[in-house]
Amino acid sequence: MKLCRFNETRLGLVNEGTVSDVTEALNVLPEVRWPLPARGDLFIRHLDEIRDRVLEVAGNATHHNFSDIKLNSPVANPTKLIGAPVNYQLHIDEAEADKGITFDQKRVKPISESLCFLKANSSLIGPGEGIIRSFPDRRTDHEIELAIIIGQETRRISPYKALECVAGYAIGLDMTVRGKEDRSMRKSIDTYSVLGPWLVTKDEIIDPDNLNLTLRLNGEIRQNSNTRELIYDVRTLIAKCSNFYTLLPGDVIYTGTPAGVGPVKPTDILDCEIQGIGKMQVNIS
Repeated sequence: MKLCRFNETRLGLVNEGTVSDVTEALNVLPEVRWPLPARGDLFIRHLDEIRDRVLEVAGNATHHNFSDIKLNSPVANPTKLIGAPVNYQLHIDEAEADKGITFDQKRVKPISESLCFLKANSSLIGPGEGIIRSFPDRRTDHEIELAIIIGQETRRISPYKALECVAGYAIGLDMTVRGKEDRSMRKSIDTYSVLGPWLVTKDEIIDPDNLNLTLRLNGEIRQNSNTRELIYDVRTLIAKCSNFYTLLPGDVIYTGTPAGVGPVKPTDILDCEIQGIGKMQVNIS
């Protein structure tokens, strides 16, 4: 099942070329109280119940064309956005060869040493909202990534069982301004974490470690790889992150970007595609 959030507050069931408004299915969510009785994103925590209700209401839903709606992030309230740095060998190679990426770093620290980093939740947007370049005098790069959406509270899970805690997958863009600051600062700028175009439930993705991913900049292919090239695969990333953090429903793990990163400028258009998930277009301003 492919579920999207659109026009801020609407829930959509993605069909071939259209979106069915199934917002009515959200009535299975508990009444919101403060403080929240459970940690994590309420929609993701109750995803199984919502999916059952979606199937009940879909027949009477109104339909929208994608051109008539604005796609937001399918996860509204994650407690954490987790990024995996230099998780493709060819990206390590290009980073070591391009001082515009590494600045004054003498070596690119491998993921086996650095592990992951956190991105500010305030940087999260959907593809329909568009990326606004900050620091226009500095280089901002595109980075397409497979994004894992955690479905249940998880702590110290083994790689063998790691996929059991997954709710689904989405396309991620981990936008990055280059500089000397810590990467968690440079990747946490407003609009620099794109998630979309929708959530694909895990039952539709047989093997997350064998998905083609492609990014086009103004129609030209810039990044083209497959998740089988990940240094730390999906299961390993989940397991290692869960050793440090309690992973909560709605938490997002950006799995790392392949080679081909490069700068963007205002009016550029990014077309992103991951096998089994779909396509999304994101404008730069």
